[in-house]
Amino acid sequence: MPAAERVLLRPVTAGLLLHSFLLLLLLLLLLLGCCFCPATAFPKGCYPSEEEGLKTFRCSNARLTEVPRDIPNDTNKLYLDSNRIPFLPRDAFQDLPLLLELDLSHNAIASVESGAFRGLAEHLHSLDLSSNRLVSVSKDTFSNLKAKVNLSNNPWLCDCRLQELIRTVELVAGSSGGIVCASSAQEEHVGKAFLQVIADTDFCNAYKKTTDIAMLVTMFGWFAMVISYLVYYVRQNQEDARRHLEYLKSLPSKQRRSEESSTISTVV
Repeated sequence: MPAAERVLLRPVTAGLLLHSFLLLLLLLLLLLGCCFCPATAFPKGCYPSEEEGLKTFRCSNARLTEVPRDIPNDTNKLYLDSNRIPFLPRDAFQDLPLLLELDLSHNAIASVESGAFRGLAEHLHSLDLSSNRLVSVSKDTFSNLKAKVNLSNNPWLCDCRLQELIRTVELVAGSSGGIVCASSAQEEHVGKAFLQVIADTDFCNAYKKTTDIAMLVTMFGWFAMVISYLVYYVRQNQEDARRHLEYLKSLPSKQRRSEESSTISTVV
């Protein structure tokens, strides 16, 4: 090869070598990134840790508006306190079979769907729902749950439903005084601790009495309507019979006897 051609090929060869080197370097960087990046991208403000030998997942003050997904399923303690979660859907924690403690305090939870805690009955021993916006919750929400529950500092409606709920769950020691009537059918109960109120008032018994009275009123209404119809029917028939007799009396005697005989034979 002439010297002039060798001189022209040198820049091309150097460029190819540099390009190959850059591609190789980029590939190595990508491989290193895949090796060191976490397997799960946690929501901002959430991080896993280990406390007293228990696997903990903290999302306190993370501005969450729903229960985050991709929580490690071997989590023992879950902190979702001080967020903006308004609602707990069915099966919200079904992938956390080893959960022991669940903190949902200081959120905006106003509704808990039945089955929200399904799957936690075997292991969960602490559930904190204090300082939320709960007004009324069905007792079925906590069915089979053995955890101690904190329900204090919520705007509760004091009624039979709350009474049944309190009888169903085991409250955290010292938290019962924080369950206060924010509203009630009886104005004098507002602002009082619920356990203090039910010491003198049985909401469920009062509800049963009200239901019984309503049923009696309804039955009386139907009975009165039937009696009224029977009275109207009898009076209408009497009026028709009277008119017919007057008509018969107005006929000539022979025709009247014939009509009476026809009436008698019809009756017979």
